[in-house]
Amino acid sequence: MDELDDYDIRYYWDPICPFAWITSRWVAKVVEQRDYRVDWRFISLRIVNKNVDYEAHFPPEYEQGHTAGLRLLRLAARIRAEHGRDIMGPLYTAIGESIFDVEPADRRDVATPEHADLILSTVGLPASLAEALDDDAWDAEIEAETDEARERTGKDVGTPIIHYDPPDGPALFGPVISRVPSDQRATELWDHIVGLATFPGFTELKRSLRELPALRALGVDPDEIGKVEDWHGGSRRQKHQ
Repeated sequence: MDELDDYDIRYYWDPICPFAWITSRWVAKVVEQRDYRVDWRFISLRIVNKNVDYEAHFPPEYEQGHTAGLRLLRLAARIRAEHGRDIMGPLYTAIGESIFDVEPADRRDVATPEHADLILSTVGLPASLAEALDDDAWDAEIEAETDEARERTGKDVGTPIIHYDPPDGPALFGPVISRVPSDQRATELWDHIVGLATFPGFTELKRSLRELPALRALGVDPDEIGKVEDWHGGSRRQKHQ
């Protein structure tokens, strides 16, 4: 077996996506209880939307945010190349906590050298790796992995994408959840999702009404229920007529 196939789950993440972050915390709870191995792979929302007119299709802050996500994936790609795949889980945790598990007043500029220094110090890696933020030589690898994820699901999807039982198992976009479930509910939800994913005829379940993610950075305590909004197109898109 190829070493890259020696995983139970492939999880494709963009650092800037709050829903990918919350879903990853759910997956982490399942991993603790089921002893799965996760290959944390890349998908870039900036690359997914490279041909999209941001001004016409997104709120003003989205282009900057998606670009910041790509910059952080460059950092992750270099770290993976030099330090191996096993550090990707701790790295994603460090990135996600630095972006989302902070009070609104403590939010920092994302994907700056100072932000990278914080992340690198958290996982015990040298600060010199932050040079990767501006190195677009990593973009081809990130784009290839983005394409890989979308080939498994079709292209009308966002983040996260989970590939179950790789290399030949099914993959789905989501689940998109706004709260991290309890330990018990985490495994229950997992079994339901896997049941859907492994049914050959299953295609889609969807509602665009979503709670504002339960993240401190968005002003919602993890124990609270966020305001329900209609995320048309998965992003609160505001198409100009």
